[in-house]
Amino acid sequence: MTPLRYARAVDRADAIGHAGSDARFLGGGTNLVDLLCQNVEQASELVDVSRLDGAIRESDDGGLLIDASVKNAVLAAHPIVRRSYPVLSRALLAGASAQIRNMATVGGNILQRTRCMYFYDVEGARCNKRQPGAGCDAMEGFNRYHAILGASDQCIATHPSDMCVALAMLDAVIHLSGPDGERSVPLTDFHLLPGATPHVETVLKPGELITGIELPPPSDAMTRSEYRKVRDRSSYAFALISVAGGLALADGRVTQARIALGGVAAKPWRATRAEAALVGAAPTREAIVAAIREELADARPLSGNAFKISLVERTAVAVLTALAGARA
Repeated sequence: MTPLRYARAVDRADAIGHAGSDARFLGGGTNLVDLLCQNVEQASELVDVSRLDGAIRESDDGGLLIDASVKNAVLAAHPIVRRSYPVLSRALLAGASAQIRNMATVGGNILQRTRCMYFYDVEGARCNKRQPGAGCDAMEGFNRYHAILGASDQCIATHPSDMCVALAMLDAVIHLSGPDGERSVPLTDFHLLPGATPHVETVLKPGELITGIELPPPSDAMTRSEYRKVRDRSSYAFALISVAGGLALADGRVTQARIALGGVAAKPWRATRAEAALVGAAPTREAIVAAIREELADARPLSGNAFKISLVERTAVAVLTALAGARA
């Protein structure tokens, strides 16, 4: 880790004023500090934004506004989140230990980087995400945890956040502030697929800061929602795959389906094909399997992760049939 400067921002304008081309915003530090210590990332300055506003409040239209500095533990326990957006609370609780949830911030969670072992192996592995043009050792290496959707021949890493999978299902919007002013981006558009530039992971512009998240007013498919994570061990492991699902029903038919997948791509994967296939159908096992198979039609499994296709299918069936009041 190289020496760097430290500044504590007193407000958003101060934070943005400090941000230079080689500066990093520091929230809880639960990912960024590791990256710096292991020389995966470099920075000349850390701008501490953990003391900025950290409120959760209802919006004028009945939605929810969440400041980026809110701790994950606080968000998971908030009564409105638990009542109206239970998938988000459950995703946060599945994501890390209590100690990490007490430190990690909402903004930092969104910006956490892949846990690909080759990405972290600075001295021994090739990684296009870390060093463009270097190659990708995961392609022919240990790729059990890697992507089956949206990958490229440059990178097959996955986004590790549990929270972001739930936010994608909920149609969350990210609020940004930077030198050019303020703007908002749907979370599903915020993270980028690797393509030919896997080192460009988000639509953030230089000096931009995530200031908050906005959730729309809760619908039946948001309040009737669940998050299920499948992992190699039961405590505090990253997902092999995960499913965030929500259903609204009327007269035995699906009127709204919300599905997002984790552990399958470089971004939280909103399963729009599967959602469209389920609307108007009875929520039977057969209908859910057919919908998920349509979503996974373009999957490109690797030598070590072909099992993810059937694992996504089985997990989605379990989540959605449970929400429908049936048994998988």
